[in-house]
Amino acid sequence: MRLTDDFKDEIRARIRLSDLIGRTVPLKRQGREFAGLSPFKKERTPSFFVNDEKRFYHCFASGEHGDAFDWLMKMEGLDFMEAAERLAGEAGMSLPAPDPLAAQKAEERKSLIEWMEVAQRFFETALRSRAGTHARRYLEGRGLGPDDWKRFGIGYAPESRTALKDELIQAGAHARDLIECGLLINPEDSTPAYDRFRDRVMFPIRDPRGRLVAFGGRALNKQARAKYLNSPETPIFHKGSTLYRYPEARRAASDPTSGAKGLIVAEGYLDAIAFARAGIEYAVAPLGTALTEDQLTLLWRAGGEPVLCFDGDSAGRRAAASAADRALPMIEPGRTLRFVFLPDGKDPDDMLREEGASALRATLTQTRSLAQLLWDREAELEPLDDPDRRAAFRRRIRALLQKIANPDVREEYRAEFDNRMQALFGSQRRSSPRGEWRRGGPVPGPTGELKRKISGDGTTATLRHLLLAAIEYPEIVEHHAETLAALDCGSLDSLRNAVLDACASGKLSGDGGLRAALEAEGFSDILRRLESDRIPMRAALGGSEAPLAQRETAWNRLAASYMDRLDKSTKRAEIRNRLDEEIGRGDSDNLRRLVEAFRRTGEGDGPV
Repeated sequence: MRLTDDFKDEIRARIRLSDLIGRTVPLKRQGREFAGLSPFKKERTPSFFVNDEKRFYHCFASGEHGDAFDWLMKMEGLDFMEAAERLAGEAGMSLPAPDPLAAQKAEERKSLIEWMEVAQRFFETALRSRAGTHARRYLEGRGLGPDDWKRFGIGYAPESRTALKDELIQAGAHARDLIECGLLINPEDSTPAYDRFRDRVMFPIRDPRGRLVAFGGRALNKQARAKYLNSPETPIFHKGSTLYRYPEARRAASDPTSGAKGLIVAEGYLDAIAFARAGIEYAVAPLGTALTEDQLTLLWRAGGEPVLCFDGDSAGRRAAASAADRALPMIEPGRTLRFVFLPDGKDPDDMLREEGASALRATLTQTRSLAQLLWDREAELEPLDDPDRRAAFRRRIRALLQKIANPDVREEYRAEFDNRMQALFGSQRRSSPRGEWRRGGPVPGPTGELKRKISGDGTTATLRHLLLAAIEYPEIVEHHAETLAALDCGSLDSLRNAVLDACASGKLSGDGGLRAALEAEGFSDILRRLESDRIPMRAALGGSEAPLAQRETAWNRLAASYMDRLDKSTKRAEIRNRLDEEIGRGDSDNLRRLVEAFRRTGEGDGPV
C-alpha cells in the first residue's frame, strides 16, 4: 500500500517532532529550535537540532537528517509502513485501506486547492478595484488599512452572480470543480451555477498544513440573510477541524519570546485579527460554531493552556460554559483551558479601536482557570442557603468530576472542589444534645498529630464504622444526610462526599447499588481497606438482624460520640497551646485554671 503525500503530511502536522524525539533525547529550547546531544555520535556539546515548525531534525555531528518517519526507522529499525502505523496511531488516525483511486483523489484535492488560490487573488484584486470602494470604506472604518489587507489576505467578492465564476472559467476551471470546492452554488432547478459569495469582505481560511481550503465572507448589505457566511463542507474543508489563522498562530506561539502557553481563541475573524494587530500573533477563531473536540486537539498541539476569550455578556458566558463541558473529558496533565471575559460586552476589535493595544493585552492577565469557571457556574445557579440546594450543588459538582477521564486529573479536581466546599460552607457541628445545628465559618479541627494519636491512620474506628454503615445501609444517608455531611472525616472526606452525591442522585437501583457506584468513582482501594471493619460495624449497630430504626438510633449515637470526641480534641489542643504560652509567663493562677480545663476535656475519654 502506498500512502499519499497528503496523508503523510497530515501525520507530520499532527505529531510534534520535539515530543517524539524528546522521549529518548533530552532536548532544550534554543530560539525556535530544540537542541540536544547527538543520538548518532558521542559528543560533549549539542549539535543535534529539532525544528517543530519545519518538522525535521538535523545532526551536524553525523549529518543525519529526517522527519518523524525517518526517526522511527533509524532509531527503532522499523520499515516505513511500521513507522507510519505507529505515527498514525499517535496522531489519532488510521492507515487508509488499499484504494487504487487514492492517488487520483489526492490529485483532485490538490487541483481544488489550486483553484482556491486563484479565487483568493481575484478577491484581493477586486478589493482594490472601483467595485470594492464601499468594502474598503468599511475596512478603514474598522481600522484596517492597505497594509492590513495584504497582511491578512483580505479581499472582496463583488456584488455579481457570476464575477468569480467567469474569471475562473476563463482561466481554465471546470464548473464542477468550483462547485465541489464551494465557490459556486449549483441550483436544484438545473439553472446555471452562480457565485456563493457576493458583496462580502472575504477572509481566507487555511488548514493546519497552511493550505487555502475555505473562505469566510462578511456581508456589507444589511439586508443579507447571513451576516457571516463560510464555505460549505467540501472534500478539502471540514469546519469542525479548522481554526481561522491557525498556521500563523501556531508559528507565533512556538517563538520562545512570545511567552505564550497556548493560543488565544477569539470569537470571530476580526477579533483574531485585532489580537494580531495588538502584537499578539497567536490568536485564532472558530468558524461560527462552538468549539469541537478536533479544534480543541488542534489548540493543545500548539500549547497546553489555550485562553478562550469571550464577551462578558450572558451569551459569552454560555459559550464559555459549553467549551468547558466539551473539554472536560479531554483534559490531561499539562492540557487544560483558561478563560477571560472582556468588560462591558466589548469584543477584542472594539477594545483595540477604542482603548488601544495595551488595554487589549492587559485583559489576558486576568484569566480564570477551568476549575474556577465550572465552580462559579454551578455556585451561581441558585442560592446555597438550605440543605437541599447544597446537596444539589454537591451533586452537580460530582457529576462534573465523573466527566474527567484522566484519573490523576480527576483526583486533583476532586481535592480542589473539596477544599472549596469547606471554605464555602465551613463546618456544621452539633451544638446540643437536642441535635440543633449552627452554621458559621470553618471551625478548627484537631491537628494532624492529634488525629494520629486517636488512630494510627488519622481516622478513628468510630468514623470508619459510621461511613461503612452509610454505605451498607443507604437508608441512613437518606434520613440523616445532614448529620453525615457535618462529620469531620479527615482523609475520608472524599469518600463521604461521594456517598452523599450518589445517594442524592437517585441512581442506585442498578447492580451493586451504592458500593458499585463508589467503585466506579475510583474508591475501590478505600472500600477494600474498610472491609475489615464490617463485622465490628454491624455489632456496633445492634447486629446484622437489627431493624432499621435500631440501626439509625445506634448510628446517631455513634455520630454524636465521635463529634464530641473531636470537639474535646480540638479544645485540648487549644488549651495545650495556651499552657505553653503561660509557662513562660509564670502566672500560676492562669496555669492552674488551664490545667483544670485541660483535665476536664479529657474526662470520659476512652476508646471510641
